[in-house]
Amino acid sequence: MPSEKDKMLAGQWYDANYDQELVTTRRQAQDLCFALNQLAPSQVEDRQKVLNKLLGQEAENLELLSPFTCDYGKNISFGKDCFVNVNCYFMDGGKISLGDNVFVGPFTGLYTASHPLDYQRRNQGLEQALPITIGNNVWLGANVNVMPGVTIGDGAVIAGGSVVSKDIPANVVAAGVPCRVIKTITQ
Repeated sequence: MPSEKDKMLAGQWYDANYDQELVTTRRQAQDLCFALNQLAPSQVEDRQKVLNKLLGQEAENLELLSPFTCDYGKNISFGKDCFVNVNCYFMDGGKISLGDNVFVGPFTGLYTASHPLDYQRRNQGLEQALPITIGNNVWLGANVNVMPGVTIGDGAVIAGGSVVSKDIPANVVAAGVPCRVIKTITQ
């Protein structure tokens, strides 16, 4: 029988609130986020060590400003030369993949999890996590929210304040609530 973690990573309904393995893993990630957020920006080596432990990888030329919060850490992957501004939250029950040269504006949230609409199942702690994929050379403006299961294509720009609930193609500017393509970018 698959574990709740296996179900989570497979995009199936899983017990997010009462499964002890997931609760423990989230608390470990929260502790690492707390430690990272207490370090001064000038403590580059110490911040890198905590970040590597949180992510389970050493991202190449990643600049991630504090405060930063995530649920698991190890479900996030960064390409080369990414920048994440302050006050970002990556809800990484599902995989979150960022390509190379991705800029993430302040107060941005990447949310892989959703809950059942009926309160009986929702109150049981059930959750479903769907992956978020962000291509290369993408810019997410300030206060962007990316919802579960969304893919954003290479070279796209998402305007500040947008709520991205559907896939966005490559090389476009998209904006709004809900986020919609407003023009094509000639690269």
